[in-house]
Formats: sequence, structure tokens, C-alpha cells
Amino acid sequence: MVKIGRNEKCPCGSGKKYKHCCSGKQEYRPLTAEEKAKVTLMDAVEKVVKAAVGGEELLIELGVFILYSSRKGDAWLFDLTDCDCVRLAEEGRQLGTVINESPETIEIDWSHTFDFRDKKMFITTYADRFESELADVPSKQIHAARRRIMKKFTKQQLDSIHISAERLG
Repeated sequence: MVKIGRNEKCPCGSGKKYKHCCSGKQEYRPLTAEEKAKVTLMDAVEKVVKAAVGGEELLIELGVFILYSSRKGDAWLFDLTDCDCVRLAEEGRQLGTVINESPETIEIDWSHTFDFRDKKMFITTYADRFESELADVPSKQIHAARRRIMKKFTKQQLDSIHISAERLG
């Protein structure tokens, strides 16, 4: 790490000299490229739920996940590798979706699976196997993102993303 000179401009962007600005504060450490690139799933969930509550349409692609909010206040999280999904908000109200995220793992209580037929997206509930069309999602964009993800990763990489019940012990 490069040491900052006392008479150099402060890295905080104030325009003052370092000795008159942040010199007495905790040492400045710029974020590494890895830290800048690290966006957590929960940050994206909060952003898409906030958009749904505000009636804004938003689409976020994050690794193997797509998050979407509609103008009518619904928000969804899609796992593009296993075709699982869960509703995060409904009609402008945040739902109590269970997502546990740690640096090593992400655990999500998926409620539905999804599939594409005739350029439309269909969801099926895990609880009662009820199928319905999800009409207000950009199915064309989500389907294209799924194809990109499947091309980007090898089968071994995709298999290692998910931990099966047998591997958990």
C-alpha cells in the first residue's frame, strides 16, 4: 500500500491537504477491486424490494440470480441455474422471505420453480404443484440471461454451486 504524504491532496476527495483533513483520523485504505466488486445478494434484495414498494420496474442480474420488481409492486428472485424462484414483495408489501447469507453460503427458502414455454414464464409452487403464468415479468430478458449463465459456466461449476441434501450429511 502506498503511503499518503502529509502535503498531498486528501484521498477522501475534500480537496484539502491530507494533514488538514484526514491525517488524525483512522488511516485511509482504498477498497480493493475485489471489495468494490463484491455486492451481496441481500443488498440487491433490499434494492429490488424498495423499488417494488415504490412501484418502480427494476431488473438486476447478479451472478446466477435475477431480481425483478414490477410497477404493480411485485418483486421476485430467480435462480437461473436450478430454475427456482421466490416472491420478495407482493402488491407493494414486502414479504417475509427467508434468505440467510454468509460469506461462504447463501440459503434461500425457494417457494416456486419456473419454466419457459412459448416465450412465456410459468411458475409452479412447491407446496401444491399449482402452475400459473407469471405475466408481468420480462421473460425474454430473463430467458436470455439464463442462456448466458448456462454458457458461461461449465456443468461442474454449476453443480458445485448447489449443495445437495446428500452432501450435507
